[in-house]
Amino acid sequence: MAKVKKKQQADNGFVLFDVFYEDGARTSNRKVPSALVGGLDGDEPARAFLEEQDNKIAEMSGNPRGPIKTITRSAV
Repeated sequence: MAKVKKKQQADNGFVLFDVFYEDGARTSNRKVPSALVGGLDGDEPARAFLEEQDNKIAEMSGNPRGPIKTITRSAV
């Protein structure tokens, strides 16, 4: 019987997250560097990264974003 090789998933260096805000808004597939997640702190460093990203976007656009309620990994 021939061995079947599984294709290894390419590590693109990012993990995708869906972000839910306290005001009910949602953003999908937000990129977070994979080096930040998966350690002892789990996905918590991703929250800080996304909050920082939101602050930069708000500063540039003048449109503040509400506080993050939860984050979950995207099912891609």
